[in-house]
Parts: sequence; C-alpha cells; structure tokens
Amino acid sequence: MPASASPPSRDRTAIAPDAAAPAGRPPWAAAGARLGAGLAAALRAARDALLPPHCLTCEAEVAVQGTLCAACFRGLGFITAPLCARCGVPFAHAGQADAQGLCPGCAADPPPFAAARAALRYDAGAKRLLLPFKHGDRTDLAAPLAAQMARAGAALLARADLVAPVPAHWRRRLARRYDQAALLARAVARLGGRPCVPDLLRRTRATPPLGERGAAERAALLAGAFALRRGGAARVAGRRVLLVDDVLTSGATAGACARVLLAAGAAAVDVLAAARVPDPRLAAGAAP
Repeated sequence: MPASASPPSRDRTAIAPDAAAPAGRPPWAAAGARLGAGLAAALRAARDALLPPHCLTCEAEVAVQGTLCAACFRGLGFITAPLCARCGVPFAHAGQADAQGLCPGCAADPPPFAAARAALRYDAGAKRLLLPFKHGDRTDLAAPLAAQMARAGAALLARADLVAPVPAHWRRRLARRYDQAALLARAVARLGGRPCVPDLLRRTRATPPLGERGAAERAALLAGAFALRRGGAARVAGRRVLLVDDVLTSGATAGACARVLLAAGAAAVDVLAAARVPDPRLAAGAAP
C-alpha cells in the first residue's frame, strides 16, 4: 500500500518485437499477448482519465489506483521491531522483552499459536482502512490490506501449508453480506501461493465483544465457540495452518481457534492480522 509516487513510465516492451518465440509456442501467441497487454493498458488509461484514481481513505488524487496519498500513508503505524517474538505485540523499546524476546503476557501464559504478526497498529490511521472494510462494504480494501499483511507476515506465510480465516458467526456474515477475514485470507493466500480453506472452521455460536474483559471471562465466553467443518481434520492433520483475521486484540479468539486446530492434529498454528491492538501496559515504555 505504498504512497502515491510519480506516474510510472510507459511500458514500451509491450510493443517491442520478440527476438524469438519460445519453442513449442505458436508465432501468433506472443503477438496476441502483446495485443492483450496493450489493450489492458489502454483501458486502464481510459478509466483513469474518466475516473481519476483517488486515495483509498480520502478524496485526494493519486497516481495509481488502490494506493494512499502521502498524507494518509504517513498516518499509518506500521508494526516493526521491537515486538514480542510470540504474539507480535509491539514494544516501546527492546528492553521490554525478556531473554527469549517475549512480552510479559506470553512469558507468563504462552498462547497456543506459535507466532502472531500484524501489519498495522490499530490506531486512528488503521481504523480509516479497517472500519470501512468491516462495516462499509469497502471490499476493495482487502487487496491492499493483504499486501501489507503478506509483507509483515512473510516468514509465517512462507512456512504455512494452508491458510484459513477466523470465522464469523453466520448472523454476522448475513448482516454484512461478506466475511472480511475470509476476503483477507483468500488475498493473502493468493499472494503467498498457498491454498486457502475459507470454511475450515465454523463459529458454533455468537460471542460478545471481548476487548474489555479479563482473561478468565474471555476464555469462558470462547469455550466451545469454534469447531472444524466436516472433513476438516483430514485437511489439517500434520500441517501448519496460518489463521487470518482483521484485528488481533488480546489473542483470545485466535487462541481458541488454534486449540481446535491443534486438537485435530495440526502440526502448528500461526496467526496473521491486518492490525494489532497495542498493549497499553507496554505503550508507556515501562520495562517488564
């Protein structure tokens, strides 16, 4: 989701003759490919002339469709090191990690997933992308968000055998008409060349928001809230699963899903989210 830059130079290779057609390929195939590429470029140019590209989160014009203007890009808080090696929560400074690189929460009570990562801090800048995506029918935001997730979780994606979303309850899917985590999972899997199983897990019952609740209450509310779809055990047995969600808060929901997958025989579970809610206890910069 890079900030808008100067317009890209015209691709002149689209009209340059081939030195030689690949063996076994009809001579007209290369010409057809060049014609198709040229037509696509012309259609994009016509679209941009009629409907100039705009920033994903404001009305500012940008050079390339699907990007942010410089001001909105600067408003995003990308998560980078230092961060917890396990849950991915950002640190204010490296001194907040223990000798194993863990935050106090993971050191005291390790989550069932092996590692979690997120692209953005869940702050005002991230909300300008995620709230329209979740509640405003802005499904076009899945692709740029997934691109940043694939960057932040490159190591997790590279070692994954399959990708699956944290499931929404069917009533929520019906109300929104789409499942935002499933859209992200498909896009991330496509970028990483991994299979996506969007219906691997199901939410057996609706659960209330967990953000302000304690660990014991979150665990009680999530107990039995997730299950594998029929035939899911055969899909996960011995495989490493990458769970995808839009926002990671305490990790309780991802942890509940991970326990179901591990009980079914998954080798390991990692978690990748578009945004991560920082731990306010760490944001102040105090050492653990």
